[in-house]
Amino acid sequence: MNSLNSILVEGNLTRDPLLAQTPKGTPVCNFSVASNRFYRNDEELQKEVSFFDVEVWSKLAERCGETLRKGRGVRVVGRLKQDRWTDGEGKNHSRIKIVGEHVEFRPVFSKPEAAETEQEPSVEQETDAELEEGRVPEPAEIPF
Repeated sequence: MNSLNSILVEGNLTRDPLLAQTPKGTPVCNFSVASNRFYRNDEELQKEVSFFDVEVWSKLAERCGETLRKGRGVRVVGRLKQDRWTDGEGKNHSRIKIVGEHVEFRPVFSKPEAAETEQEPSVEQETDAELEEGRVPEPAEIPF
């Protein structure tokens, strides 16, 4: 009976994926995902970042290699795999990676191009300028 070995990770690629082939021609793609966790510690918001190496195979590897780029958001469902090896000096090493069985590509939101003409200042900019001049805005003027 197989033990349960399942993982789901969401995050953003830390670098472009590396698409390669095994000697028999099977596509394999490797990429790294940064996943953020936010929590409160003594009323202060804290951020914890974890980095996960992901490996995908065959058609999924080809698709990831063609589509993904650094910064792109993904959701990876797969299993954990531990690689073990001994280096030339006899020292044992171990690394855990995710073998992705399903990868969702998160939407890409393009940034609007800046207009060539000077734009009106935003509400936040106007409020900051008024505070610098010593004027305190009325509560109805505050946008939140």
